[in-house]
Amino acid sequence: MAIRQIRTQGDEILNKKCKTVTKFDEKLHILLDDMYDTMKDRDGVGLAAPQVGILKRAVVIDIGNGKIELINPEIIEESGSQTGSEGCLSVPGVWGEVTRPNIVTVKAQDRDGKWFKITGEELLARAFCHEVEHLDGHLFTEKVEKYLE
Repeated sequence: MAIRQIRTQGDEILNKKCKTVTKFDEKLHILLDDMYDTMKDRDGVGLAAPQVGILKRAVVIDIGNGKIELINPEIIEESGSQTGSEGCLSVPGVWGEVTRPNIVTVKAQDRDGKWFKITGEELLARAFCHEVEHLDGHLFTEKVEKYLE
């Protein structure tokens, strides 16, 4: 496992749409492991592949309840609303208030290609939305309602 360099705002790769993952092989497993180690090293709760320079639809999340890996994630249901503080490893030192759904269900594949659904509330719902947006070339700063000190 290796700590990878995190791309920061201004890097063009963060504004590109990622490609669907079609090979569920050792190379993908290494990427996921490296992403998780990189996220933990930087005290993050989520990391998307473009943040480490890879244009693939892959995400890792850990809000404190264990690792979640989402390959080719798609948000299929959302409800409620929450407004809270959000930051991003690709936008260091910047925090802002963002409104997101309070409950989010995602359909995704695991590291071996098996499809599953997962539902998250509050912080996990926020993380699902934030990371899936990275895969479509968007940063949370596009949704900030008010920047925080």
